[in-house]
Amino acid sequence: MAALPDRYVESIVDLRELAVGHLDPLLEEESEAWRRELDWDFRPSADLVRRFIQIRSLNGYALVDQGGVAGYSYYVFEEGKGLIGDFYIRPGTRTPAKEHRLLEAILDSMWRLPGLQRIEAQLMMLGMELNPGDGYGVPYRQWFHSFPRRFLEIPLGSVRNFRAREPDGAAFAPWTESWRDEAAALIAATYRGHIDSQINDQYQSQAGAHRFLTNIVQFLGCGAFLGPASFVAWDRGRRAMCGISLTSLVAHEVGHVTQICVAPTHQGQGIGYELLRRSLTALAAQGCKSVSLTVTSANDSAAQLYERMGFRLRREFAAHVWDMRN
Repeated sequence: MAALPDRYVESIVDLRELAVGHLDPLLEEESEAWRRELDWDFRPSADLVRRFIQIRSLNGYALVDQGGVAGYSYYVFEEGKGLIGDFYIRPGTRTPAKEHRLLEAILDSMWRLPGLQRIEAQLMMLGMELNPGDGYGVPYRQWFHSFPRRFLEIPLGSVRNFRAREPDGAAFAPWTESWRDEAAALIAATYRGHIDSQINDQYQSQAGAHRFLTNIVQFLGCGAFLGPASFVAWDRGRRAMCGISLTSLVAHEVGHVTQICVAPTHQGQGIGYELLRRSLTALAAQGCKSVSLTVTSANDSAAQLYERMGFRLRREFAAHVWDMRN
């Protein structure tokens, strides 16, 4: 581990002032935490952090404690919105006060960005609950909204028990890139007025949904996209897409459903079940032993479907939004 300068004692330090060696032990520990707590291979994401640290282009801060880097967080910014990409403090030194201090430093920096109006964060490794009524409060609480979510998982040994149920008038096919424009339109229509569009504002427009699809298909934030286990549904009569299920690999033998949605006009017909059944069956054929997904707690209909199919709660967390417009 590279030695820190003496001036960095019990302080918040800009990530651009540090070398890869300063963060290596922490990134290795975080990777182990993701594997242990969520069966998620965080190492590709850790390697991206190392790459940007090396070229000193990662916006964020490190928490220095007891002579070493005990935590870090970084963010990205585009088109008036900021996204907190990660937040981790070593459990041995983690306290609500330290998490609050690091989060406040990140938010202070982000709100100084010209044109920023909104910040989104889903911090799986955040230890404290962000509660405006607790002893520390929430930074910038006048713009703060929190949405409870659940991380669910299912062992794929039971996939053989799922029976095909193809609704009348619906057809299903594997995902291809040619579907992307129609999928973006479907996502925007499905989430119009939905609670998930308050969590991720990319759902609020077709252009935003297109960026969302690009992110999950081309980048590693939700694992490595797996086309053979992703499917679309369409209405035979209208010749229009009415559902999608997109998946990724997040670790060896572990899959993740990154997106599943059904057009409001086609919900309640079994299309969501059949899309998910096909994805789970294909993931099992790819060698996966388990599959995870996330759902907003207030999304009762989706949560009930997942529970009926055998998904069980692995972790509760929250999506956090700071929005100056609301």
